[in-house]
Amino acid sequence: MLEHPSPTPAHTRRRWLLAALALSAIGWQSHALAQAPAGNPPTVAAASDLKFAIEEVARLFEQRTGQRLRLVFGSSGNFYSQILQGAPFHLFMSADEGFVFKLADAGKTLDRGRLYAYGRIGILVPKGSPLKADGALRDLAAALQDGRLRKFAIASPDHAPYGMRAKEALQHAGLWEKIEPRLVYGENIAQTAQFATSGSTEGGIIALSLAQAPQVAALGTFALIPASWHQPLAQRMVLLKDAPPAARQFYDFLSTPEAQAIMVRYGFAMPKE
Repeated sequence: MLEHPSPTPAHTRRRWLLAALALSAIGWQSHALAQAPAGNPPTVAAASDLKFAIEEVARLFEQRTGQRLRLVFGSSGNFYSQILQGAPFHLFMSADEGFVFKLADAGKTLDRGRLYAYGRIGILVPKGSPLKADGALRDLAAALQDGRLRKFAIASPDHAPYGMRAKEALQHAGLWEKIEPRLVYGENIAQTAQFATSGSTEGGIIALSLAQAPQVAALGTFALIPASWHQPLAQRMVLLKDAPPAARQFYDFLSTPEAQAIMVRYGFAMPKE
């Protein structure tokens, strides 16, 4: 059963993630009811680990081209289900290429898309937590033994790729069975970062791309978990069949040196040609 922490007072700097999640939810509701009228900006459904990076890339794209975009953030698994049900998205940027391949097999996309980045995960420990940011998770293991750990956040492994990779890393470390009763699950990795920094938990496993953002970095300490502890976060994007020219233009822009430089700054590794 998924568990969510009760609200706790938090510093004003921590409210950015709650606001981001609220805006994402409003954005989805505004698109779910009907197809957007002609002339509206194309809708990009992006995995929430991309929030800061893609917002910056989109601003640069709009400056360069004058084309507006509508960005919606959430978990890749939920977007996959919504697209199967006819959600009016035009470009899907998944944190797991498997969802793109399944949509292509279902006939929902123009092709099988393109790999745009590799992501990483790590442990984030908020200020004031009794835990240490230890990428080898040795202190997390000790905290399970000595009682310092009450709650720990990861994204839902059921539909969030970053949650799937977090579970794999915890299994690799031999901690999954011990820590599972103490887990708090985020609907997506952005919500998980909010749980990990709000004081509701002692920490969590989040995306490097979110931890690199100044808004998050100011709230705690982050350490990378070895990439060999989990399956790769191979992130793939794909155009849907009704994608307008502006969506195709943004799809191509994401492969430019300018866009890739922004992605690298947020901790993504670029795929080799």
